[in-house]
Order: sequence, then C-alpha cells, then structure tokens
Amino acid sequence: MRKIQWASMLLAGAAIFTLQAHAGTPPGTTTIGGTSYLDFTNLTQDTNGTATNNQGYGVDVKRFYLVVDHSFDDIWSANLTTDFNYLSSDKETQLFVKKAYVQAKLSNAATFRLGSADMPWIPFDEGVYGYRFVENTLIDRLHLGNSADWGVHFLGHSEGNIANYAVSMVNGGGYKNPSRSKSMDFEGRVAFVPVDGLILAVGAYTGDLGQNTQSTPAINTATRQDALVAWKRSGLTIGAEYFHANNFTPALIISNQTDSASGYSLYGSMDLTDNGTAVFARYDNADPSKDLNPSLKDKYYNFGVSFPANKNITWAIAYKHENLASNTTNTTTKEIGVWAQVKF
Repeated sequence: MRKIQWASMLLAGAAIFTLQAHAGTPPGTTTIGGTSYLDFTNLTQDTNGTATNNQGYGVDVKRFYLVVDHSFDDIWSANLTTDFNYLSSDKETQLFVKKAYVQAKLSNAATFRLGSADMPWIPFDEGVYGYRFVENTLIDRLHLGNSADWGVHFLGHSEGNIANYAVSMVNGGGYKNPSRSKSMDFEGRVAFVPVDGLILAVGAYTGDLGQNTQSTPAINTATRQDALVAWKRSGLTIGAEYFHANNFTPALIISNQTDSASGYSLYGSMDLTDNGTAVFARYDNADPSKDLNPSLKDKYYNFGVSFPANKNITWAIAYKHENLASNTTNTTTKEIGVWAQVKF
C-alpha cells in the first residue's frame, strides 16, 4: 500500500509536469565544472593482531566528478556527471556515469528529474556535515544507501526555505547498476529549518535493491529510517544522525534469513579564523549485523584541521581510526595524512 501511495504521488506530479512544462524561452547556456577528492596518507591495518596487506603509503583520488549542465530554457535542463576514482587498495582506475538526467523546474517548490540523479538522503546529509572530502557520511560509509540512482525524482523547498523535501522512485541498484527488476524502490526525506541555523530532518527507504527478478523473486524488503538534527551557523556546525535498517544488502533480499543494523554519528566543526581555517571531529558507533552477528560492532572516529588555499581548494590534515570487532574477529584501521577538495 505504501508503494502504491508513493507511486501515485509521483504520477500525479508527472501529470502536472506534463501540463505545465513547456519550451518557449530562448536556449540557455552550457556550464562545465568539477569536484575532486584527493589524499596522500599512511594507512595501517591489522586483524587479530596480524598486519594485513591493506597498508602503507598511497595516493588516492577518491572521487573526480566532471559536471556538464545545459539549460534549454527557464524550465528544461539536463545534467551529465561522470565519476572517476582510483583507490590504491583496488589497484585500478574506474569511470562511471553518476548522474544523467533531464530536469523540469516548474518552481522552487516543484522540480522533476528523470534519469540518474541525487537521492534524497546522502547528498543532503553531506551538505550538512561539510567534510565529505575527508570521509563519507554514516549511511554511505556503511554501504546502507546510494548517493544517486536511476528513476524519477521530485524535490523542492518552501518560501524562505523553512522546509525542503525530496522523493525518489528508483531501480534500487545504485547509479553503477541501472538494471531492471519487478518493482521500484522509494526514498523520501523532509527537512525543516524552524530558526536560522537549526536543521531537523527525517527520511525513509523501502524496496528490494533491484534484486526482485523473475528467476530470483524477493523474499525480504530492505527498509531504512533516518533522523538528523544539526546546528549550522556562524562558522559552527554540530550534528547528530541516527539510522535503523533492515535487510539492507542484496543477498538478504533473496535470503530466508533477515538482519538489521542501527547506529549514530556525532560530528562538529568550528572556524578558527576569518579565512575559514577550522577544526573538526566525528564519532560513529554502529551495530552492522544485529541479528546474524550481534557481537559485531563498528566504531570510527576522525579529527583534524582544515584550511582553504583559495575559494576552490581546501586542505585537511587529519587522523582516522576504525575498529570493526566481533567475538571472533578484530580489525583495526588507522590512517593519517593530507586530504584535499578541489572545485572548479
């Protein structure tokens, strides 16, 4: 019933989209830009006291987005965003299409996108956190959601941006996997800014992660609930995020077993100078497998200092520490080095 209601909302919006969106203004412009996340670090890792091969010095290009935007008129536009990365641990480069969509912006309150586009939760969460170039946000780091996916997307905000919202009906496999399944997944998020600086948000996801096919029908449903509260004003950011998820792996969708996960993230940053030099820190605590492996715990923290070289380049010197431990396995990963965010 919930999926039918969400689908009805999107179809109703699509009808409005068809009736109102029309060409008629002169063609717009094409812009090209990009964002990259790079690092040079030293990483050490051991499992049950024995060093692994995943360590040493290395340079990573975690992400390099090349973004092409074209505006056809005051309603219609299109976006193509490529996603390149190189991880020293993978020993190979990869190139993907992350976003490829056509957009109709009817008003600030109603924008539609068809194709691969931002999902409602992770990109919003990254904007509040502010240090994506140092580390993925909680949901993204634990691989319990996608930052972009193929489908129909609706987003907007109220007058004065007191409320903003997004709903997506997607294939469920993420932007790297545009394959079809017998049903669509849904994710939604609504956020409020009741006073300047205070951000309150809730979100939800339900679906089969693109695994419901004719030969392997879905047995379980993946669900996730999210909540966030943050203060972001005058160079100070303080935030807290919580999630609870069920069956959020492709294998569990077609399994007779079920599993759940939950966790929270606490983070903060504060500008020290007028030019943007800041200190930041974060702590994550999660139970990744509460039913199948209840002893498994994931604890992560980072801290560091960031400083802008100019308006396009930001550097950070940071330390990261993660401990993933159960009754039988204990893996500790430590990383220290320099991270950079480059925008153009």
